[in-house]
Parts: sequence; structure tokens; C-alpha cells
Amino acid sequence: MAASMKRFFLFSLLLLTVSIVIAGTWYLSHYKKHKTVTSLSLPEKKSKSLLEQARKAKAFVKEEKYNDSICFLVDMSLASGTNRFFIYNMKNNSLIDAGLVTHGRCNKDFLTGRQYGNEVGCGCTSLGKYKIGNPYQGRFGLAYKLHGLDSSNSNAFKRFVVLHSHSCVPSSEVDPAPICQSDGCPTVSPAFLQKLAGILDNSKKPLLLWMYE
Repeated sequence: MAASMKRFFLFSLLLLTVSIVIAGTWYLSHYKKHKTVTSLSLPEKKSKSLLEQARKAKAFVKEEKYNDSICFLVDMSLASGTNRFFIYNMKNNSLIDAGLVTHGRCNKDFLTGRQYGNEVGCGCTSLGKYKIGNPYQGRFGLAYKLHGLDSSNSNAFKRFVVLHSHSCVPSSEVDPAPICQSDGCPTVSPAFLQKLAGILDNSKKPLLLWMYE
């Protein structure tokens, strides 16, 4: 009887150890994949703004039958040297990752402050919702066509505003220094575009990109 009880105790201890290891592995993997807003050190005001924008994005993707798991949110009110392109998980309200992104220079050598536009040839960023279209190989390599869904960005396709990368965009934050500017395209670093491409190329439904301020 004593030997039997001992075997039962050792077996139970083994099961408990295995369960703890599995649970710990899952937690670490989940945490690394889904960073919280707090872990990315956003100011409280901007965290609330991001959550509010995500709430609106959820309603839109549900109604329009877009990908309802992931969307891309870009807060153009943030400094260009800080992470402001957010890969957002709408299922559990968390950030998967974030990176730097350019804004348009509006045909100036370097734009100070912010200016937005939708006219063909304006060279400015257009705020609003975008449907991310097909990938192609363009002037800067891999790029994704963008279709403006609002009156504020309705000319995006005509303006050749696309999602692409450029080596002038750093892979990590450089605030307070600004980064390079574009002719209106949301341009990211080559490394960050590869992360976005991995999501886009595996999505069976259109993905939403929403640039706001």
C-alpha cells in the first residue's frame, strides 16, 4: 500500500510539473506576441485615443466584412521619430507590434508640423480609412496598393499612394529627431514591412489601414 501511494504521489507531482511548464511556455509566447498598450509606453492620452480608434475600427470591419482580427492604425499626431504605426489585435484589444512611418512633405523640402491633402499632386498625407490592396514590385520594391475609403483620401489610388518601405526609415525610435518624409505614402522600414507582409499575405479578407490624428 505504501509503495502504491508513493507511486501515486510521484505521478501527481510529475503531472503538476508538466502543467506548470506548459502554462509558463504559453504565457511567455502569448506575452511576446501581444504586447499591451502599456508595454509600448504610450502616453495615457494616446493610449485612450488608440483604444477609441480601435473601437471604431471593430465596428467598421464587422460591417464591411474585413479581417476582424487585425487592423493597422496610424496616429499621425505622434512625432515621426516615435512608433506610431500600430498592428492591433482586435480580438483581445492588444498591440502586436509598432513601428515608425513617414508622413507627406506636401512638396516642400521638409514639412514642419502637419498638413494634409487629397488633391492629385499635393504630396501630402491623406487621413482616413484605407483598404489595403494587392502587392506588387514597384520603384521601392515590395509595395501594397491603397484604396481610400473616405472623402479625405478618395484620390489615394490616383495619387499612387501606397504602403512601401525605404531604407531612410529607421527600425527603431529616434525621438526627438524626425525621420525622412514622403510624397504622401505611409513608408515604413524594410524590416517592419516584412512583418506587415507576413500578416497581409496570410489574410483571407481585406485588411483595414486607418490613418488618423
